[in-house]
Amino acid sequence: MKPTRRRFLHLVGGAAALPAMSRFAWAQAYPTQPVRLIVTTAAGGTQDSLARLIGQWLSERLGKPFIIESRPGGGTNIGTEAVVRAPADGYTLLFVSPANASNATLYDKLNFNFIRDIAPVASISREPQVMAVNPSVPAKTVSEFIAYAKANPGKINMASAGNGTGAHLSGELFKMMTGVTMVHVPYRGGTPAVTDLLAGQVQVMFVSMTGAIEHIRAGTLRALAVTTATRSEALPGVPAIGEFVPGYEASVWFGIGAPKNTPDEIIDKLNTEINAALSDPKIKARLANVGAIALVGSPTDFGWLIAEETEKWTKVIKFAGIKAE
Repeated sequence: MKPTRRRFLHLVGGAAALPAMSRFAWAQAYPTQPVRLIVTTAAGGTQDSLARLIGQWLSERLGKPFIIESRPGGGTNIGTEAVVRAPADGYTLLFVSPANASNATLYDKLNFNFIRDIAPVASISREPQVMAVNPSVPAKTVSEFIAYAKANPGKINMASAGNGTGAHLSGELFKMMTGVTMVHVPYRGGTPAVTDLLAGQVQVMFVSMTGAIEHIRAGTLRALAVTTATRSEALPGVPAIGEFVPGYEASVWFGIGAPKNTPDEIIDKLNTEINAALSDPKIKARLANVGAIALVGSPTDFGWLIAEETEKWTKVIKFAGIKAE
């Protein structure tokens, strides 16, 4: 029987829709096997804990294990490159941190371009650091600290968890925006840096909320300000640096990424589930306990955050002449 024109167009249209339909069905079935979530720092830290929190939620919601795999080293570049080289099928994901934005400038020769090679999936949280001083420092406010630092150039030692880390870059941004001079003292990790800050071997540190809050509450460290654009509910009486230095902002943020060309349907599915997690009262409470706030948003929103942070820290790194060690 000779097909009519209508029947022919119907068949052609149906055939053209098959790839889209099969792709949609594949995404609907995802995941059909365990998913690896690569964390680029050592097990047991803040990133590992947060990744496990989100991983457990995704495991329960999507019915397959989300396995947290620690791949530290190379300033997060080893784990990041492992995800860049992985198949773009949604079964290898990356726990993204501010280091992924700053490393683009810190390292001269990377084997990948983060913005080009990693697709943003979802942001998770944002939290402040705390500008904390040893109580021997006479300054009680940021303004007093700036005046004290300018009156004592080169006499203030600023600790960090290492060259090019968030604590270091936050301090360099402060120096860039205020004109003060501080001597950078890098440590091999945050714990020894805080230990020497408590002992008065160094005078100031832009330290993580989790690393500082108990010492601040005990009075063994003095919080001058938080580094986010607004005050933190975890320390409501502590101002933001931006109240004294307009435009200053240096928060710690986390999210999830995937290899480029991962199907949009899979990225959207993961984004929906992660946003659902961030709206859950129990998870929001867990985040608030460490001074963090949930960052609900689209993959595009997260992509803009990464791009903006990369641009900001490029300026700071070039200003301070920082190179990865």
